Amino acid sequence: MKVNRLLIVGALVAAFGFTSCQQDEEITTQDSVSESTLSRIAELGFYNKNVQKVDGGYVVEGDIFLSEGDLTAAHNTKALRVGESEQYRTTNLVNAGSGRTITLSLDASLPASYGASLDAAIGRYNAENLTIKMQRVSSNGNIHITAAPKSAQYLASAGFPTGGNPYGSVKVATRYIGTNPNQGWFTTILAHEIGHCIGFRHTDYMDRSYSCGGSYANEGASNVGAIHIPGTPTTADRSSWMLACIGNGQNRPFNNNDVTALKYLY
Repeated sequence: MKVNRLLIVGALVAAFGFTSCQQDEEITTQDSVSESTLSRIAELGFYNKNVQKVDGGYVVEGDIFLSEGDLTAAHNTKALRVGESEQYRTTNLVNAGSGRTITLSLDASLPASYGASLDAAIGRYNAENLTIKMQRVSSNGNIHITAAPKSAQYLASAGFPTGGNPYGSVKVATRYIGTNPNQGWFTTILAHEIGHCIGFRHTDYMDRSYSCGGSYANEGASNVGAIHIPGTPTTADRSSWMLACIGNGQNRPFNNNDVTALKYLY
């Protein structure tokens, strides 16, 4: 199967992106990122290859935004593991209490066709009866879906929760996604980014070779612990919604391991 890298555009190889020979705008790549910054990214347990410098911080692993503050703050990160193929989360989770509704909104500048995929992504989460519920609103959602800068090298990006609240935005690059994308494919992209917003890392954190292709790539344990979820497999999970890479047009609803991880956290 041809692997398209959903969230990186250009001649880069990175998480959840795709490759393209199109380079019609100036971009900032790893060549302009300092070695000390790359070292800090690795120390925090993130893949430090193909890092992009963006406004206010860096995009790592193809779609995860880390601010300058994230790189300098003290971290005590743990992880949620599903066998060798791991469902990872940060210690920054949404404070759901006994129940919480997270609102999501679609920026008015985006194609109206995106609404169907956003509704479907919300539906995937709500079908699992979690302590967090998703609800679409017309504006000012807790998570706002907005357009990425025209120079973006990714299809979509998001960050992790802070202060018990979800990360506030998902940026999507309309020039690569198009105005009328395959609904299942784009639903998977949005569900994936929402996953980051509520605290999930990439499932193939320890070995992205089976989802992205190429040689074995282990990002290293760093200071990241791992908590195995009983009853989950110890082999590669090739259909998780939080894998770093995905085939063109592929639809990945939550699989059984995803559901286990979601219900473990929420």
